[in-house]
Amino acid sequence: MATGIVIYYTRSGNTKTMAQAFADAMTQAGLPTQCKSVAETKVADVVAADAIVVGSPAYYGRPAAQIAAFFDETVSKHGKLDGKVGAAFASSANIAGGNETTILEIVHTMLIHGMAVQGDPQGDHYGPVSIGKPDERVLAQCARRGKRVAELTLKLFG
Repeated sequence: MATGIVIYYTRSGNTKTMAQAFADAMTQAGLPTQCKSVAETKVADVVAADAIVVGSPAYYGRPAAQIAAFFDETVSKHGKLDGKVGAAFASSANIAGGNETTILEIVHTMLIHGMAVQGDPQGDHYGPVSIGKPDERVLAQCARRGKRVAELTLKLFG
C-alpha cells in the first residue's frame, strides 16, 4: 500500500499548521500519511514513503538549515527516491519574503533525486505559501495540494 510523509521545520508553529493540513488531506484522499518534524524524521522514513512533502519557513529566501541538513543526509540514499512524488510549501513573515525561492530550492533537490513534482494550474502554482499565520486560503491551498499529491501517488503506486 502506498504511503506519504509530510516533513516540516517550524519555530512559530505556522509551518506545522500547514504540514498538518497537507497530511490530513492526503490521508482523507486515501493515502495514509505521517506528519513529522524534521527533527523526528530519519532518512529511512522518506525512503519508505511513496510521496514526500517538505515544508519550511523562508530564511533569506532558502529553507531552514534543519531542512537543508536533512536533505544533505539523503545523499547516502541517492537513487532511492527516484520516481517518488514530491511537493513543497513555505511560510514567511512578509510578502516577497522568499517563499517561492524556498519552495524552488526544495523542489530542485527533489528533482535531483529523480522525484516527480506536480505543479498546480490554480492557486499557489509552485506550492502553498503563507504570510504569517496560515489563514483559510492557505489551509485550502494545503488541502488542495495534499489531495493532488495523494491522487498522483495512488495513480502511480496504487
